[in-house]
Amino acid sequence: MARELSTDPYVPLTGTLPANATEADAVIWVHRQRTRHQEGAGFSFTIVEAEGGAPVGHCGLWLRQLADGQGSAGYAIVPSSRGNGYAAQALRALTDFAWTVPGLERVLLYIEPWNVASVRTAERAGYTQTGVLRDFEVSDKVRRDVLVHVAHRAG
Repeated sequence: MARELSTDPYVPLTGTLPANATEADAVIWVHRQRTRHQEGAGFSFTIVEAEGGAPVGHCGLWLRQLADGQGSAGYAIVPSSRGNGYAAQALRALTDFAWTVPGLERVLLYIEPWNVASVRTAERAGYTQTGVLRDFEVSDKVRRDVLVHVAHRAG
């Protein structure tokens, strides 16, 4: 799954999985994901098919701004499994999980305006677009505009 994710030109730009990862690169990335909670960065999950349990993607809840009541989420589905609703289902489950984290009041998504599929995923999962951040730094150290979508804790 990690190796296939790394073939999407966008995925390596927004995270730590190298482009066209080797087997060794993929194993290192998986092990790094397993330590995210211990590091205090948040939670990293593999997305699997309900039937059969095949891995189809990755999602994470990042808590670097938990002191402000805020977290952020991200998700990616392998190219061969896109269009099946996995991202929206995973984002809904991840958001439900987020509300179990004490002090977390809102979860943000940062989505580039051209990424229409991700915008649809956010909307299907109950997120609302709240604005645009200009020149937001994406992980590849390039500044880009991003749409901000948010989910708030109910109640």
